[in-house]
This record gives sequence, C-alpha cells and structure tokens, in this order.
Amino acid sequence: MSDFIERLLEPKPPKDGEEARTPRPGWMRVAPGSIGWIVIAIIIAIYLATGIYTIGPSEVGLVKRFGRYVATVDPGLHYHLPGPIESVVSVNVLEVRTEEIGFRTISAPPNARYQTVEIEALMLTGDGNITHVEMVVQYRVKDADLFAFNLIDPRMIVKQAAEATLREQVATRTLDETLTELRDTIGMDTMTSLQALLDTYGAGIAIDNVQLQDVKPPREVISAFDDVNSARQDKEKLINQADEYALDILPRARGQAQEIGNQAEGYKQTRIKGAEGDVARFVEVLAKYELGKEVTRTRLYIEAMEEILPGMDKTILSQDTAGVLKLLNLDGSGGGGL
Repeated sequence: MSDFIERLLEPKPPKDGEEARTPRPGWMRVAPGSIGWIVIAIIIAIYLATGIYTIGPSEVGLVKRFGRYVATVDPGLHYHLPGPIESVVSVNVLEVRTEEIGFRTISAPPNARYQTVEIEALMLTGDGNITHVEMVVQYRVKDADLFAFNLIDPRMIVKQAAEATLREQVATRTLDETLTELRDTIGMDTMTSLQALLDTYGAGIAIDNVQLQDVKPPREVISAFDDVNSARQDKEKLINQADEYALDILPRARGQAQEIGNQAEGYKQTRIKGAEGDVARFVEVLAKYELGKEVTRTRLYIEAMEEILPGMDKTILSQDTAGVLKLLNLDGSGGGGL
C-alpha cells in the first residue's frame, strides 16, 4: 500500500512541449514509506474517536462491553472503547410515556380525533353484562437497565398488561358499579395491580397514572341506559329535595320540642312549689290541731262546708248541755249566738 501511495506522489516527467514542474518545497516532501503510517494513524484516530458520545439531559447511558452491561453513566460527554468492544444504549428516564387502551389518537388537540378499538374496549362485568371501557396509562422508566435489557417491546408489554389488569378489575364489579360510583376505584385498583404485575416481570417501569377516559354501555343498549340514568337523576333530585325539607323542618321541630320541654319544666316547678305550700299549710294546721283538737276540728268542718255550699246562707245550730241554743251564721250576716 505504501508503494502505491509513493508512486502516486512521485513527480512525473514532463511530456513533450511541457515545462518541467517546479520541485515541491521541503515541507511538502515526505520520506518514502512514511505515508502509509500516517494514513494508518489517521484511520486509528478516527476509529478511536468513534468512542466519544454524549448523553442527553433527560437520559442515562448504559455501557455494554462485548454485549454485557457493565456501567451506567449520567448526562454529559463521555468516552467508551470503540466497537465492537464497547457500546452504549441511551434511555430517556424523564419522559412520560402513554399507552391507550380501547382507542387510538389520530390527531392531537386542538383538532383532536380518536378512533375506537372495539376489540380492546368491550369488557365483561361481574354480573354478565358487557361494557365499553377506554383507558389511558402514563408511565416512565424507573430502572434503565431492566427497561433496556429485560424487555424486547416495552410498549407492547405495558399495553397487554394494562388491558389484562383492567379486564380483571371490571370482571369483579357489576355494570352499574363500573358505570357510576366505582369508576374511580377501578382506576386506582388497576394502577396498583398493574404496577405489581410489571414489577414481577422486572420491567423497570413506574406507573404514574391510570385514567378511565370513557365508560359506557355498548351502542345497542345505550338508549335504555340513558333512561336508567334519567331515572337515577330523578331519584337523586327527590332525595336532595327531601334532605332540603328535612334541613328546614328539623330545626323548627327541635325548637318546638325545646319550648314544650321548657313549659313542662315550668309546670313541674309550679306543681312542686304548690305541693310544698300545701305541705307547709298542713303542717301548720297539724300544729294548731295538736294545740286544740276540738277547735281545729270545728274549723276544718266549717271551711269544708264553705267549699261544699258556696254562695248560700248557712247557719249552724248547736245545743250545749245547759239547753241554750247557740247560732253561728257562717256568711257573717249575724254576729252572735243565743
């Protein structure tokens, strides 16, 4: 090879009618046999320069030596031994990746268009009904070497695992639960189960979010389902009206109950005080009765007759042992006795 290069560089003799070329300057003359080594050095330098590489700010580099993973490098400028000795696989670990289940995005917003994939969206519920479920899974790389070397097609793994997990969760709920109150619960349970499944695969993937985009019955029964939804809304409306009425009437009922309770307490205290007064009067009468039993008995008799025969002229006649008739006018019109 060096002989060939020397022959190319060797000056040719001038042809007839041509002037001889000016000899090259000394700095352009190369010693015979050194050209080949220069070319070889250049080729080696180029080969060694192929080991220079750059890792982006959102990536990590996985260095392989003879096909075996040996190290992870951070973003920046690095060097590895040229191939086939060493090579580098870069993995974006900050990118949030998305997989769609049951539909595909044809064009992004603002003029978004989507296409339904029925074979993925139709699922069987626990009560034997069919529902249409669309879901979006967002994930990122948490372990770059597992993600790069354990998975052949990471997107397909995430897609199939997410669909299987979602079908499992829907199969444990009824149609009404899937369409209404347990919709968010299904999404959270799917996220938890999907993360556990990918961890068993050693996928090196972290699930950031699982969101049910659209949950509805199949087209064949959607009109009947709308009727059910309308009835459910009427039910909720009536319940809200009943709650509103209860919130209005209960405070007033409590106020009335409190007022009645206060009145009863007042009546109770009145009766107690009256009874205490009656007892005090009875004790007083008893004391007087002890002092003069006959007088007190007569007095009680007279007061009882006043209560029994009100508004009438009453005269009590008594006859003592001396045969003198005494008269006592109870209404106070007569004054003395005879």
